[in-house]
Amino acid sequence: MRPLIIYIHGFQSSPLSEKAEKVRGYLLDNEVPIDFVSPILPNYPGESYQRLTALVEQRHSRPIALIGSSLGGFMATVLAQQFSLRAVLVNPVIRPYDLMSAFLGENQNPYSGERFFLHEGHMDELRKLAVSALNDPQQLMVLLQTGDEVLDYRQAVSYYQGCRQIVEEGGDHRFQNFDKHLPEVLRFLDLTC
Repeated sequence: MRPLIIYIHGFQSSPLSEKAEKVRGYLLDNEVPIDFVSPILPNYPGESYQRLTALVEQRHSRPIALIGSSLGGFMATVLAQQFSLRAVLVNPVIRPYDLMSAFLGENQNPYSGERFFLHEGHMDELRKLAVSALNDPQQLMVLLQTGDEVLDYRQAVSYYQGCRQIVEEGGDHRFQNFDKHLPEVLRFLDLTC
Protein backbone atom coordinates (compact mmCIF):
# COMPACT_ATOMS: atom_id res chain seq x y z
CA MET A 1 0.00 0.00 0.00
CA ARG A 2 1.35 3.43 -0.96
CA PRO A 3 2.39 5.78 1.84
CA LEU A 4 0.30 8.87 2.57
CA ILE A 5 0.97 12.51 3.39
CA ILE A 6 -1.82 14.29 5.25
CA TYR A 7 -1.61 18.07 4.84
CA ILE A 8 -3.31 19.97 7.68
CA HIS A 9 -4.26 23.53 6.81
CA GLY A 10 -4.45 26.37 9.29
CA PHE A 11 -7.28 28.35 10.83
CA GLN A 12 -9.35 30.29 8.26
CA SER A 13 -7.63 28.35 5.47
CA SER A 14 -8.55 25.42 3.24
CA PRO A 15 -7.22 22.36 1.40
CA LEU A 16 -6.73 24.70 -1.57
CA SER A 17 -4.14 26.78 0.28
CA GLU A 18 -0.99 27.63 -1.64
CA LYS A 19 1.25 25.29 0.39
CA ALA A 20 -1.15 22.35 0.08
CA GLU A 21 -1.27 22.88 -3.69
CA LYS A 22 2.52 23.07 -3.89
CA VAL A 23 2.89 19.72 -2.10
CA ARG A 24 0.22 18.11 -4.27
CA GLY A 25 1.79 19.51 -7.43
CA TYR A 26 5.32 18.47 -6.47
CA LEU A 27 4.25 14.87 -5.84
CA LEU A 28 2.41 14.72 -9.19
CA ASP A 29 5.04 16.53 -11.27
CA ASN A 30 7.86 14.36 -9.92
CA GLU A 31 5.80 11.15 -9.99
CA VAL A 32 6.55 10.53 -6.32
CA PRO A 33 4.74 7.31 -5.31
CA ILE A 34 3.06 8.87 -2.28
CA ASP A 35 -0.67 9.54 -1.90
CA PHE A 36 -1.76 12.98 -0.70
CA VAL A 37 -4.83 14.17 1.13
CA SER A 38 -5.69 17.58 2.53
CA PRO A 39 -9.04 17.31 4.28
CA ILE A 40 -11.59 20.08 4.59
CA LEU A 41 -11.56 20.81 8.31
CA PRO A 42 -14.34 22.28 10.42
CA ASN A 43 -13.84 25.81 11.74
CA TYR A 44 -14.05 24.45 15.29
CA PRO A 45 -10.83 23.04 16.80
CA GLY A 46 -12.29 20.04 18.65
CA GLU A 47 -14.20 18.91 15.56
CA SER A 48 -11.08 19.37 13.41
CA TYR A 49 -9.04 17.22 15.77
CA GLN A 50 -11.69 14.47 15.78
CA ARG A 51 -11.81 14.46 11.97
CA LEU A 52 -8.02 14.26 11.73
CA THR A 53 -7.81 11.49 14.32
CA ALA A 54 -10.39 9.46 12.41
CA LEU A 55 -8.49 10.03 9.16
CA VAL A 56 -5.22 8.76 10.66
CA GLU A 57 -6.93 5.76 12.30
CA GLN A 58 -8.67 4.78 9.04
CA ARG A 59 -5.38 4.77 7.13
CA HIS A 60 -2.97 3.59 9.82
CA SER A 61 -2.32 0.32 7.94
CA ARG A 62 0.09 2.22 5.67
CA PRO A 63 3.00 4.61 6.33
CA ILE A 64 1.65 8.09 7.14
CA ALA A 65 3.37 11.43 7.64
CA LEU A 66 1.99 14.89 8.32
CA ILE A 67 2.60 18.42 7.09
CA GLY A 68 0.86 21.15 9.07
CA SER A 69 0.84 24.92 8.73
CA SER A 70 0.01 27.43 11.47
CA LEU A 71 -2.87 25.90 13.50
CA GLY A 72 -2.38 22.84 11.30
CA GLY A 73 1.16 22.69 12.71
CA PHE A 74 -0.28 22.58 16.21
CA MET A 75 -2.66 19.78 15.20
CA ALA A 76 0.14 17.90 13.43
CA THR A 77 2.24 18.10 16.60
CA VAL A 78 -0.58 16.60 18.67
CA LEU A 79 -1.22 13.81 16.15
CA ALA A 80 2.49 13.07 15.67
CA GLN A 81 2.84 12.56 19.42
CA GLN A 82 -0.32 10.47 19.69
CA PHE A 83 0.39 8.16 16.74
CA SER A 84 4.22 8.27 16.59
CA LEU A 85 4.28 9.91 13.16
CA ARG A 86 6.86 12.06 11.44
CA ALA A 87 5.68 15.61 10.77
CA VAL A 88 6.87 18.82 9.15
CA LEU A 89 5.49 21.97 10.75
CA VAL A 90 5.40 25.28 8.88
CA ASN A 91 5.25 28.40 11.07
CA PRO A 92 3.31 26.40 13.69
CA VAL A 93 1.17 28.00 16.38
CA ILE A 94 2.39 27.06 19.87
CA ARG A 95 -0.42 28.49 22.02
CA PRO A 96 -3.43 28.73 19.70
CA TYR A 97 -5.82 29.39 22.56
CA ASP A 98 -4.01 32.70 23.19
CA LEU A 99 -3.80 33.70 19.54
CA MET A 100 -7.36 32.70 18.64
CA SER A 101 -8.90 34.55 21.59
CA ALA A 102 -8.89 37.54 19.24
CA PHE A 103 -11.41 35.62 17.10
CA LEU A 104 -13.98 34.99 19.82
CA GLY A 105 -17.41 35.79 18.45
CA GLU A 106 -18.70 35.59 14.89
CA ASN A 107 -16.28 34.87 12.03
CA GLN A 108 -16.46 34.04 8.35
CA ASN A 109 -14.15 31.59 6.61
CA PRO A 110 -12.71 33.47 3.60
CA TYR A 111 -12.47 30.29 1.51
CA SER A 112 -15.86 28.69 2.14
CA GLY A 113 -17.84 31.79 3.14
CA GLU A 114 -19.17 29.79 6.10
CA ARG A 115 -20.09 31.85 9.15
CA PHE A 116 -19.17 30.39 12.54
CA PHE A 117 -19.06 31.46 16.16
CA LEU A 118 -16.09 30.82 18.46
CA HIS A 119 -16.47 30.93 22.23
CA GLU A 120 -14.21 30.29 25.22
CA GLY A 121 -15.13 26.59 25.19
CA HIS A 122 -13.31 26.26 21.87
CA MET A 123 -10.19 27.73 23.49
CA ASP A 124 -10.54 25.14 26.27
CA GLU A 125 -10.58 22.40 23.60
CA LEU A 126 -7.24 23.68 22.34
CA ARG A 127 -5.78 23.88 25.85
CA LYS A 128 -6.69 20.22 26.43
CA LEU A 129 -4.95 19.18 23.20
CA ALA A 130 -1.71 21.06 23.92
CA VAL A 131 1.39 18.89 24.22
CA SER A 132 3.42 20.04 27.23
CA ALA A 133 6.57 18.06 26.34
CA LEU A 134 7.54 16.42 23.06
CA ASN A 135 8.09 12.69 23.48
CA ASP A 136 10.17 12.23 20.31
CA PRO A 137 11.55 15.52 18.94
CA GLN A 138 13.53 13.73 16.21
CA GLN A 139 10.19 12.94 14.51
CA LEU A 140 9.50 16.64 13.90
CA MET A 141 10.95 19.17 11.47
CA VAL A 142 10.05 22.85 11.82
CA LEU A 143 10.19 25.51 9.10
CA LEU A 144 10.12 29.08 10.41
CA GLN A 145 10.50 32.54 8.94
CA THR A 146 11.49 35.42 11.19
CA GLY A 147 9.23 37.87 9.32
CA ASP A 148 6.07 35.99 10.35
CA GLU A 149 3.60 38.79 11.03
CA VAL A 150 1.17 36.54 12.95
CA LEU A 151 3.46 34.52 15.24
CA ASP A 152 6.68 35.15 17.13
CA TYR A 153 8.98 32.54 15.57
CA ARG A 154 11.13 32.50 18.74
CA GLN A 155 8.34 30.72 20.63
CA ALA A 156 8.55 27.85 18.15
CA VAL A 157 12.37 27.80 18.27
CA SER A 158 12.14 27.37 22.05
CA TYR A 159 9.23 24.91 22.12
CA TYR A 160 10.65 22.66 19.39
CA GLN A 161 14.15 22.38 20.89
CA GLY A 162 15.71 19.10 19.81
CA CYS A 163 13.73 19.06 16.55
CA ARG A 164 15.24 19.67 13.13
CA GLN A 165 14.70 23.41 12.57
CA ILE A 166 15.11 25.61 9.52
CA VAL A 167 14.86 29.30 10.44
CA GLU A 168 14.97 31.75 7.55
CA GLU A 169 15.38 35.50 7.84
CA GLY A 170 12.45 37.56 6.57
CA GLY A 171 9.48 35.92 4.90
CA ASP A 172 6.01 35.92 6.41
CA HIS A 173 3.33 33.70 7.94
CA ARG A 174 2.57 32.10 4.58
CA PHE A 175 6.22 30.96 4.44
CA GLN A 176 7.68 32.38 1.25
CA ASN A 177 9.33 29.97 -1.21
CA PHE A 178 7.99 26.92 0.60
CA ASP A 179 8.33 24.83 -2.56
CA LYS A 180 12.14 25.06 -2.54
CA HIS A 181 12.11 23.04 0.70
CA LEU A 182 9.93 20.21 -0.63
CA PRO A 183 12.79 17.84 -1.56
CA GLU A 184 14.19 18.15 1.97
CA VAL A 185 10.69 17.86 3.50
CA LEU A 186 10.11 14.58 1.67
CA ARG A 187 13.54 13.23 2.65
CA PHE A 188 12.77 14.03 6.27
CA LEU A 189 9.33 12.41 6.17
CA ASP A 190 11.09 9.27 4.89
CA LEU A 191 7.99 7.60 3.48
CA THR A 192 8.92 4.35 1.83
CA CYS A 193 6.60 1.63 0.61
